[in-house]
Amino acid sequence: MSTAEDMAEMPVQLPREPANAAQARSRYFNSGNAFNIKLPPVPGHIFVDEPAAALKMEKTGFIDCDQSASMQCAFPATTPLMLARYAVVKAGETLDTTLSNTASIWYVIEGSADLSIGEEKAALGKGDVFLLPGGTASSIAARQDGVLWAVGNDPQLKFDASVPVTGAEAAVQFVHYPAGEIAHQLDVVYNRNANADTSGHALIFSAEKTVAARNITPTMTLSLNTLKPRSEQPPHKHNSAAITLVVAGEPAYSMVAEQKCDWSPWATLVTPPAAKHSHHNHGSTRAEFLIVQDGGFYYHARTMGFEFY
Repeated sequence: MSTAEDMAEMPVQLPREPANAAQARSRYFNSGNAFNIKLPPVPGHIFVDEPAAALKMEKTGFIDCDQSASMQCAFPATTPLMLARYAVVKAGETLDTTLSNTASIWYVIEGSADLSIGEEKAALGKGDVFLLPGGTASSIAARQDGVLWAVGNDPQLKFDASVPVTGAEAAVQFVHYPAGEIAHQLDVVYNRNANADTSGHALIFSAEKTVAARNITPTMTLSLNTLKPRSEQPPHKHNSAAITLVVAGEPAYSMVAEQKCDWSPWATLVTPPAAKHSHHNHGSTRAEFLIVQDGGFYYHARTMGFEFY
């Protein structure tokens, strides 16, 4: 090998004469070629075909918001660490919601159903939010045709080949946030003044197990954000990726990295990490949008990087 060869151009280095299988599995890089991996960026995108298909309520099952091909990811993913999906449950049918993740955050778009999770049960209605621990047997039995939206950290566990921890040691418990209670808690927040350093009027969801971190799960955050009529949230950025469900607001839109994303009912918007973005409500009624972020990672690492432009 020439001494003039650039380190960055070198291939992976293999062990010379491994004495056993453990040594043979070793690989070596250098300071030139180990840190020059070029991964595709997280696409900024608004999913409209998926909610349209879900709202037809043709058959029970999941419809993923999958960007894995664009990100060159080996498993379904909306962002590198999160997967959003719509769920359809036909009346009289049952959907298995036992997922391989730490947790999934759910919103009931339409319908009514009965949820079973371990030994617990709950009656679900339109506008409810609930949190399911991953790996625990759960199912949704519909009383009428229904559509739900869910975000889980399935890609995170796929990435590092993890399995959900269940039982008393699980990171989260089942939590139910009924629509009526959400409306009350949001009104409490909405009727207070927001100072210049506050990111609008938003209701942040947490749980008994994660209250110290003020998150809904160790790695994911959930907020119900609002925009007053004819108002906007100014441009800002954060290091976490965001997956947003349009709940109410017309005409309204988001600007993501200078791209205009018009809102439509129940669309899913992806905001890439560190992308400049803003939200705008040109209508005469309050806009509402539900946002899941992988912000727990960044809060814990002290690297959230939130700032207004």
